[in-house]
Amino acid sequence: MAVIVIALGLILLSWRRRSQRLQEQFGPEYKHAVRKYGDAGKAEAELAAREKRVRKLEIRSLTQEEQSRFADVWRNTQARFVDEPSKAVSEADGLIKEVMQTRGYPVGDFDQRAADVSVDHPNVVTNYRAGRKIAARNKSGEATTEDLRQAMMHYRSLFEELTEVAEPATTKEAIR
Repeated sequence: MAVIVIALGLILLSWRRRSQRLQEQFGPEYKHAVRKYGDAGKAEAELAAREKRVRKLEIRSLTQEEQSRFADVWRNTQARFVDEPSKAVSEADGLIKEVMQTRGYPVGDFDQRAADVSVDHPNVVTNYRAGRKIAARNKSGEATTEDLRQAMMHYRSLFEELTEVAEPATTKEAIR
């Protein structure tokens, strides 16, 4: 009987540690997943599956040349905002997708892109979703100039993280 109690205690401790690790790693994305799935266990299973999926990807840092090129495009996109805010937001959305693809993230489905990027960039994926939501409203003509400015700020936070030259912690090389 004592062995069963000890085994159950170890299992509970293991679950608690896993929960704490996922909360620390994913930060606000952990809370987002719990809200989305309505249950901490389901959310944790999803976050663990994301980690596993992203570890299998060949995510890489940008080269200095790529980082410079993307930074130039970003500056031009921001400058365009003054005269053509709607077009600038569309370009920013496309640029984020291009940077992600260059780094090795699959870019087919937005929800999957957001889930994948949340593994290495959990603190800014909320901004990505918010920017994307505004970009969708922009396409239907429902976004104000202030909304578009907010979208650019959201995109900029993710852009800055994605274009850092350092390797993300979950790439295959970092795990080895």
